[in-house]
Amino acid sequence: MAGAPRIEHLVTSGTFSLDGGTWEVDNNVWIVGDDDEVLVIDAAHDSDAVLEAVGDRRLSAVVCTHAHDDHVRAAPDVALATGARVLLHPDDRVLWKMVHPNRNPDGPLADGDELVVAGIGLRVLHTPGHAPGAVCLYAPDLGALFSGDTLFAGGPGATGRSYSDFGTIITSIGERLLTLPGETVVHTGHGDTTTVEAEAPHLEEWAARGW
Repeated sequence: MAGAPRIEHLVTSGTFSLDGGTWEVDNNVWIVGDDDEVLVIDAAHDSDAVLEAVGDRRLSAVVCTHAHDDHVRAAPDVALATGARVLLHPDDRVLWKMVHPNRNPDGPLADGDELVVAGIGLRVLHTPGHAPGAVCLYAPDLGALFSGDTLFAGGPGATGRSYSDFGTIITSIGERLLTLPGETVVHTGHGDTTTVEAEAPHLEEWAARGW
């Protein structure tokens, strides 16, 4: 028996570098699937840790919510070890090439795509702002949203660096994420989980504050 589909959580640590700065960061890696088959969302920093968490299960894909180096650095090694495909929205190719200039993603993500793992569908939502090709994954059967760095507990993702835009991320959050059912659990790229209901009342405040 494959067991019930579920969400598994791994934290990996390393650095994020862009625009000449480098910061220490802890990243959430999300694994969705069952005892036989899984999908990895954001293979961050440590390929060995990700592969250990996957174990002997079939890895159907490595999905990148965006291509900042802390989220994609381990993706090629995880793919090489498992035969899985690395999937990325094409609008983030410019950021991907900064990290992996000699290795392309294996396939594109597009708004409205549905990825299926262990019988669970994850709908791709294109949510630019933190990065031009940022996406979130919505799994209604699990009551879950994987938000990458678009939405956190307490506010939107950062937009102070290259290829980001504050107005765009506010639009993405308001139109694509906070319209989901309030009880949807938001599994973020860094830090704690939250819910749509907890964040929705604050959108106008964030917009007015400028972050």
